[in-house]
This record gives sequence, structure tokens and C-alpha cells, in this order.
Amino acid sequence: MGSFVKSIVVAVFVLLLFGIVYPGPSSPAREVSPAAVEAEDANRPPDRPRLSVDTSEVAPAGRTIAVPADGNLQAALDEAKPGDVIQLEPRATYRGPFRLPRKDGTQWIVLSTASKNLPRPGRHVDPSHASLMPKLVASSGSVFVADPGAHHYRLVGLEIAPAEDVFLKALVELGSDETSLDKLPHHIIIDRCYLHGDQKRGSRRGVAMNSRDTAVVDSYLSGFKEVSADSQAIAGWNGPGPFKIENNYLEAAGENVMFGGADPTISGLVPADIEIVRNHMAKPLAWKADHTTFEGVKWTVKNLFELKNARRVLIEGNLFEYNWPQDQNGFAILFTVRNPGAFAEDRRVFGIVYTAVALGISWGAALVLRRRADELS
Repeated sequence: MGSFVKSIVVAVFVLLLFGIVYPGPSSPAREVSPAAVEAEDANRPPDRPRLSVDTSEVAPAGRTIAVPADGNLQAALDEAKPGDVIQLEPRATYRGPFRLPRKDGTQWIVLSTASKNLPRPGRHVDPSHASLMPKLVASSGSVFVADPGAHHYRLVGLEIAPAEDVFLKALVELGSDETSLDKLPHHIIIDRCYLHGDQKRGSRRGVAMNSRDTAVVDSYLSGFKEVSADSQAIAGWNGPGPFKIENNYLEAAGENVMFGGADPTISGLVPADIEIVRNHMAKPLAWKADHTTFEGVKWTVKNLFELKNARRVLIEGNLFEYNWPQDQNGFAILFTVRNPGAFAEDRRVFGIVYTAVALGISWGAALVLRRRADELS
């Protein structure tokens, strides 16, 4: 593979910790220099996630609402009550965009395929399972947008994509620019779903995870790509967590998974209590300009995983492979304290626990910046 670094590292990064902090303005009541706070935080022991998203299945407690191929899915979502199951026909196409309305109550509304042959929980789906799934598409906006405060939705066994030859900025938008925690969507699980961009035009993002108590498990996210802009399978910047990203295939040109990168609109927010466990993050070599399989479009390629604003993150049992210098330096994993504007003075990357990591084929392994890029000479 030319100058690629080829390495297999299994169970080597055991409790590998980085405390990277820019504390922002000091409190008038306690004058502490940024350097002192950085030194104090860097010497702390690892702080694993304190909260975790419960993704165990819950038995339905309400009705089953069957929506035929020509049915009105939005009407079913509006009508559903906590505890109901909305079932969709495999292979049928449902055209959105769709809203996830806010409901009262704490029982789950499940939106799922009617197929009984979906892999069991704990086994992730792949494109070969698309025939078991209904296909939900949109020509504008997002396929799913959660209303402010929407909660307790579980999406199971769905194919989610742009309409043909359409570029979307996000397939599933869970929060955006809310300014208070109580307005954020929460308790939302994407389970054994197949999310993908348009084959020719791509899409910017699979899941915008600006929410609380949110998980993506046993799913397959691919084809997120864009020219002259970053793209991600999953990205979050305005949600506090906890988050669980477990047992998925995650593919994107920019950063396959990223937290931070845009300023939170909730003051002082740092995404936290993040579990990233047993995932496969990769980029197709068909996106590499000098590879024999290159498809002809030079998408913006950066890295496989990046934290710009996060704390209490567990990264365990993941496979990271196929990354190269293109629009960045080729490092697969980046921990950097960076956000573009003035609203994120408290941004930080702190308390990262690595254990059982496998790094496949990449130009470089990991890059850690202990200070913001604009502070480096």
C-alpha cells in the first residue's frame, strides 16, 4: 500500500488518556490561569462515562398501527401514542420528510419494518438486508426531523436515504440550534437501520446527534460524502449526551464520527458520557484519487474519528481502517480542541479511555493537540 502505515494494534491502547483543555474565561471568584487548569486536568485519573443509554428492547404496550405502501406515515406518527408500534411494509417506499412529534409519557413509540427476518439485536445489518426493510426517502430537508423535546422513539429495521439523485444535509436530524436543554430531543434509538447517501451525489451527514440519551446500534451508515465540505456518518455538537454508538459500520469522507466542530448554541455545553464501542469505521479506497479503483470524484477526505469538544468518552473494541492524506494530513484519529467561534470558550477534550483498539491501514495513527490550533505557533 505504498507509504501507508500498516499496523494491527489489538488491546494495546489500554487506558490511554488525554486531558486536553481550554478552560475559557476564569471566574472572578477563583483566579486560575489556563495553564494551571490544563495541568490539573491532565493529571486526573481516567473518567469513564457516568451515564449510559439503555438500548434493551421493551415489549410494546399499545396498539400496532400498520401503514401500507400507499399509506400516510406522517398521519400515523401524529396519531401514535406512547407504547404503540408503527409497522411498515418491507420494500415499500415512503416519501417524506417526516416529523417525530413530541408526546406526553415515557413509553416508546416504535417505528419498524413488518419483517420478522431482521437480524436479532446484537448483530448489525448491512445492505443485503435492504429487502427486509421499508425505504424512507426525502427530496429536501431531512428524512426525519425530531420536534423540539420529542422523545422515546425507536427506529428499527429501516432503510433511510435521500431520494434518487438528491443531496441532503442530514438524513436524521435530532436537534439543531436549540438554546436550552429542555428543548432537545431525547431518548431516541436507531436500531438495525441502513442509512446511506445518494450513490452519485452523497449526503453530508447520516445522523445529527444534537440530543440527549441517544443511541445508534447494530446499524450500517455509508456513502456520506461531499466536495469542499466535511461529511460525517454521525456528528454532534449541541447535545450533552449520554450517547451510545455501538456495533455499527460507519463510513464517511470527512470524519466518520465527530463530536464538536461547530459551536453549541447552549451556553457552556460539552458533549459527554459517550460510548463508542465495537464499530467498524472505514473509507472506501474508491475515494482515493491515486488508487486503481478511484471512481473519479475527489470527495473531501479527512479522518476516521475526531473529538473537538467532548469529555468522558469510552472508545473500545473498534476497528479503524483506510485513511490517507487528501484534505488533511492522513492521521486516522484526532483529539483537538477546536471550534470556530466565540460561543465555545469552555470547549474541551478530556477523559478519553481507549481499550482494545484495532488500527488497520492508515497513513498515521493518532494526533493529539493539547491547545487550540490558533494558540500554536
